[in-house]
Amino acid sequence: MTKTVKVGMIGAGFVSDIHAHAFKHYVHNAEVVAVASPNRAGEFARTHGIPNAFNDYREMLKMKEIDVITIAIPNYLHCQAALDAAAAGKHIICEKPLCKTLEEADQMIEAAQRAGVLLMYAEELCFAPKYVRAKQLIEEGALGEPFLVKQSEEHDGPHMPWFWDVNLSGGGVLLDMGCHSVEYGRWVFGKPKVKSVTAYCNTFVHHNRTKGEDHSIMVIEYEGNKINIAENSWAKGGGVDDRCEIYGTKGNTRADLLKGSSLWTYSQEGYGYAVEKAGTTRGWTFTMFEEVWNYGFPQEMQHFVNCVLGKEEPIETGEDGREVLKILYAAYQSAGEGRRIEFPYNPPQVEKPIDLWRKF
Repeated sequence: MTKTVKVGMIGAGFVSDIHAHAFKHYVHNAEVVAVASPNRAGEFARTHGIPNAFNDYREMLKMKEIDVITIAIPNYLHCQAALDAAAAGKHIICEKPLCKTLEEADQMIEAAQRAGVLLMYAEELCFAPKYVRAKQLIEEGALGEPFLVKQSEEHDGPHMPWFWDVNLSGGGVLLDMGCHSVEYGRWVFGKPKVKSVTAYCNTFVHHNRTKGEDHSIMVIEYEGNKINIAENSWAKGGGVDDRCEIYGTKGNTRADLLKGSSLWTYSQEGYGYAVEKAGTTRGWTFTMFEEVWNYGFPQEMQHFVNCVLGKEEPIETGEDGREVLKILYAAYQSAGEGRRIEFPYNPPQVEKPIDLWRKF
């Protein structure tokens, strides 16, 4: 019989809610047995039927039966939580971005290697069914040799207040959602070496909420004559807009992750829920179904569980998260200095990536 992987969750916010739903309703051979949060652990555990709740995740890590932990807490806390989990012998699933700095990334990778545990980087776009199918078209030869990937994720701002504070998050939308666009492009292209990064970012709408940027554009040039264009926004209303386009020498494809999977609904009265970040449900709206599945979270967690069981090798690792962070460093520096950043690249040491754009 296949072992049931026991999961402990660090964090009880929006993303942890998605993780818990995915594990409970979709993922085989896994069971969430504990959650830790200084504020909401008890309520979260009751809502999701989790038997153990802790205010301090370090107490949760003492549970011998836990095999793997998920980290879904503010970015500045990722590193220490991962170090503590590795020291406790737990495999690690860390939400994006991997951490705040490259120095922290190196600590996390080294700690996991030293402890003999997996450090897995939770980039769900590499598991989202539509986006996976787009990559499969390349593997089938349908598009010829891919040379351009455009990916964008845009909405009107993050879920939790800490995202707005650059000292806690490390940056604005470029760091928060640009990491999605970067890693999807890398994955589609087969993770080639970077040649250069050029970026622009600014604050257009949320001046009163953050010192970070709320809209960004990146152009990443890879070896092999490949280009990734990434546009991300906290300044676009109307619900999450997440889409990609892939151009090849013999064809192209495009996918709308959410609105292309929804019902096109008109309602004079409005209704409970349309799609993530939708401000209203009156009039014409996109009504989502199986939203968690379309995002790719269940498939991602199933893959990571299979990795813990030794059935698969992780397709997204701590090293991938570090490379994404390095590219984002280059993007902030490009935006700050108004020039293209060439690779190989040795980033300056900073307290947070956004310091390469603006000094705080």
